[in-house]
Amino acid sequence: MTRRTGLDARTGLALLYIALVPVLLGGCSAQGSAAAPAGPAEELRLGYFDNVTHAPALVGLEKGLLADSLGGTKLRSQVFSAGPAAIEALSAGAIDAAYLGPNPAVNSFVQSAGQSVRIVAGAASGGAALVVRPGITGPDDLAGTTIATPQLGNTQDVALRAWLASEGYETSTTGGGDVSIAPTDNIQTLTLFRSGKIDGAWLPEPWVSRLVLEAGATVLVDEASLWPGGAFPTTVLVVRADYLAAHPDTVQALVAGHAASVDWLTRHPDQAAAVINHKLTADTGKPLPDAVLARALTAVSFTTDPLAATFPVLQQAGVDVGTAKPGNLSGLFALAPLNRVLTDAGAPPVSAAELGTE
Repeated sequence: MTRRTGLDARTGLALLYIALVPVLLGGCSAQGSAAAPAGPAEELRLGYFDNVTHAPALVGLEKGLLADSLGGTKLRSQVFSAGPAAIEALSAGAIDAAYLGPNPAVNSFVQSAGQSVRIVAGAASGGAALVVRPGITGPDDLAGTTIATPQLGNTQDVALRAWLASEGYETSTTGGGDVSIAPTDNIQTLTLFRSGKIDGAWLPEPWVSRLVLEAGATVLVDEASLWPGGAFPTTVLVVRADYLAAHPDTVQALVAGHAASVDWLTRHPDQAAAVINHKLTADTGKPLPDAVLARALTAVSFTTDPLAATFPVLQQAGVDVGTAKPGNLSGLFALAPLNRVLTDAGAPPVSAAELGTE
């Protein structure tokens, strides 16, 4: 069942809001920062993945919603393959904002003692699953198998390790244990699965659908089945904390453009596949098969709500499986810019779950 949420589909006021920014707005600076805002940024460098779970980025870039909202700030974009790589670029100052999974954002925030990034919006919920080869019909069949994930410590990697632990399996961050976990680029995962060199993978869309429809995999675990109501964050929008402090109006404009992208996806489900595929073709040189994209879109919900209350659970899962360190998440969210957009659109605000500003 597809559950697409975002701005009120009847109003589409996020699109109108774009025309009202950038405006200097108080209260947007990162917590604890004493630096005065420097005004609109000359450019904003944005990272994203060529995944269906990053459709707000794909649509926002393809239809110009992000660039239009940013006005005089030049938008540059860069494609990444997994969250930890995007976090490395953020930490190095190579990009200013990124769409990525929640676990890398949490890890960066904790390791930097709260100084690295802020989550400013949600982007997608759902759209991740464990797919396996024929013959594997339940958890008991996984002993001795090799399962791929996009990257060590990324959101799907943590989800797989946590689920295996709940089923009584031991794993190692170095590939050992009862089930060997092999962090692998998604395109290589498809090739390795087809050749029989791996037994399955825990992946985001569209890779779940590609393995199912193009390589004969079956879904063993839909991650939505592990969360109350099936709602869990797959993709969030983050910005560097220092960038937010220096350019709060630019971040406000970015969030408005992002909200407009989510709103567009909500109001145009019949056009979404074509727009997403056009951007994917521009990025990769090859479109997704229509059946793959259609299947993938049924598994993902697009929402500006980052589902902040789930983040302590996600953090603890990473700690338990050895890919994260414990730490205080207070200040992780900076949702005031998003809630201004939502309020202007007549939509209810979203909660930071006492983990930041809203």
